[in-house]
Parts: sequence; C-alpha cells; structure tokens
Amino acid sequence: MNYWRGIIHRYREFLPVSESTPVVTLCEGNTPLIHAENLAKGIGFKGEIFLKYEGLNPTGSFKDRGMTLAISKAVESGKKAVICASTGNTSASAAAYAAKAKLKAYVLLPKGAVALGKLSQAVIYGAKVIAVQGNFDDALYIVRKIGELLPVEIVNSVNPYRIEGQKTAAFEICDALGEAPDYHFIPVGNAGNITAYWKGYKEYYQKGKIKKLPKMMGWQAEGSAPIVKGYVIKNPQTIATAIRIGNPYSWQQALQAASESKGKIDAVSDDEILNAYKLVASKEGIFCEPASAASIAGLIKLTREGYFRGGEVVVCTLTGNGLKDPNTAISVCEEPINVPPDMEKVLEVIKL
Repeated sequence: MNYWRGIIHRYREFLPVSESTPVVTLCEGNTPLIHAENLAKGIGFKGEIFLKYEGLNPTGSFKDRGMTLAISKAVESGKKAVICASTGNTSASAAAYAAKAKLKAYVLLPKGAVALGKLSQAVIYGAKVIAVQGNFDDALYIVRKIGELLPVEIVNSVNPYRIEGQKTAAFEICDALGEAPDYHFIPVGNAGNITAYWKGYKEYYQKGKIKKLPKMMGWQAEGSAPIVKGYVIKNPQTIATAIRIGNPYSWQQALQAASESKGKIDAVSDDEILNAYKLVASKEGIFCEPASAASIAGLIKLTREGYFRGGEVVVCTLTGNGLKDPNTAISVCEEPINVPPDMEKVLEVIKL
C-alpha cells in the first residue's frame, strides 16, 4: 500500500532512528503548501506567497512533527510516562501521541491562559492536566526539575528529538517547490520551530537537494518579545497565547538561525496579528490560530516598509488551526444578524 505513513517513514534517512525504533505515528506531516495569490495581491506583495498550513496535522499544530519522534524515542528507551509544560499545542500533541503509545501523560498549563480548544484536547486524550498558577516559563521550570527527579520523558523542545521531527516541514516545502524559498516567515515563541526549520534547510542543502538557503524571518508578539528586546520578560502579554513566552528555551539557536541565514527576528503588535489573522481567513479561506498569523503580520509589515525588491518567493508557516481558539475569532468579528423566519427580512440583509 502506498499511503502516507508519517514523517519518520518518509524522511527516515534524515532522522535519528534505527530499525529497532518503535514508530509511534498518527500520520503527521504532508501538510499543504498553499499558493496565496489573493493575499499577495491584497497586501501589495510583488512576488509569490505560499502558506505552510500546519493546522492540518493530526492534533491541529506543527507540534505533531516533533512529538512522533519524541514519543517514539521515549518508548524505545523504556519510559512509561511523559511530561511537558505547554501554552496548549504541545500538551494536545503530547497527550495524543502518549495515548497512541500507551504511555501516561502529565501536562502543566498556565492557569487561565490556554485556549479552550487546546485544553479540551489534552483532557479528551487522557492526560493528567495540572494548572499552574503562573506562566509558561514557571511551568517549564517545574517540568525540567521533575525530569531530574522522576523517570519521565520531557517532551518540550528541550528534548532534541522534537527539533529533529519539526525540521521535516522544511523538507516538505523544498520537495513541493523544487527549491528553497527566498524568505521563510515564522512565529517565534519558545523558538524551537525556527531552529528546526533552519536545521532542515541546511541538511537539505548539504545533501544537494536544494541550491540555496532561505532568509529566516522570525516574529514575536510585541508584549512577548524577549529575543527582540534582549532580556527575559517576566510577565509576557499577547492575545497570541501560543507564543506568550518570556524566556524561550531555544533563544540562542533562534538568533543563530536569523544571523546565519541573513534574516531577522522582529516583533508585531497584537493589532497587526489580529489584522493578519482575519485577512488570511477572508482572502484565502484559511483559519489559523492567532499566533500563526504573526508570520503573515510580519510579511505585511515589511511589505509596507518597502523591504522587498519584487519577485521573491516567500513561505509563511501557519503553526496551528484556528479551531483551537474559536473564542478569539468570535470576539474580533461581527456577530450574526438576528432576523425572524421571514424571507423578506432575510432578503433585506442580503441586499444583492
């Protein structure tokens, strides 16, 4: 049978697995690279925009790419339980893959700061959910200490296998385009993903599968932009909960990716994020979570500043599905118009 069997099967030669590694997969990866002509025209971008829609992974975010590898290696090493801190997506993914592997899962979430869609996933997959009265950085600190005390596998991006799995998205982009893009725009929270993409591009380049490398363009939210500001933010604030992180674990690796690629890491406001969030939905029919839209917000910002010469090929990673945070969509859009069950009243509203 020739069906998609997940990223480990597809990219085994690039991954730290052996024939004895038990592959735990939900058939993650193989997400669409969508040509966004309407968006390009709408923002006045004189090149081509492609959107890597990671929201179509099994649990609705890019985290599944790293989790299939992290959980597979945890099983291989004989672990019986996994643990993570999360702003939502990691917990959903860890819980799902742990369920598939018959492992116990423990997730620490910042109390009241996780979108309901993500919390519901962690619960339904069977994880033990612990709400910490603090932020993500507090939760991760506790998780790392527990990892030193108990025989559990930490599956945050402190786990190097997470990065190894996530780099496969770069492979897929190059396979689809036949070459690397000129620029890659990506949201930055804990900074593991920009690190992973850069690693993937470099490995494909070294193997001769592409002839150039993209400039990596990372985007943080202004209220949660420690890398941009150059210091840890004790109480990060942004509507984009998935990147509400004040002390990213992969901080230095993200700076290295931007520097080596001749790209940059910058910040966009919550208003810019929400504008991009609504724009990509209305122009392209793609519903991403707010944090995902940071990449598009960054592209819009630089386009308006005249940053590009024209003709560039740009890929924006959309990290998660909008259904994970429906409350934000409802809050920023017009409410439904209420009418009685009368065709004339409906026609008054339609006004074609």
